[in-house]
Amino acid sequence: MKINSTEFGSITIDDEIYPYDVLIRLSGEIRKRKKKLSKKYYGTSHIVSLEEAEFVYEKGCHLLIVGTGQNGNLHLSPEAVEFFAHKDCKVLAEPTPTAIFTFNNIKGRKGGMFHVTC
Repeated sequence: MKINSTEFGSITIDDEIYPYDVLIRLSGEIRKRKKKLSKKYYGTSHIVSLEEAEFVYEKGCHLLIVGTGQNGNLHLSPEAVEFFAHKDCKVLAEPTPTAIFTFNNIKGRKGGMFHVTC
């Protein structure tokens, strides 16, 4: 799997354009991010809630790369940070253009969540 590029509002993975935020599972499965899990708590999808963190996490995931948006506006709530730490899952959060470079260059099993707007 290779993330080809991102621009405001989309991400291209293996030459297929996804016009929404995506979640990449350990298996390589690509799913649409369930932003509503965070929006119902914070009124915005720019803060990842505990409920969304629980959905994103997969047993055996020790590295989650989070693309925080083109300008880096997404962040994890303190509860989400604590949840991932308790699961021994390191979270590497970077603006999405940087995060896709990181995702492509880190070998081994990893998960990803990429915000494609702000």
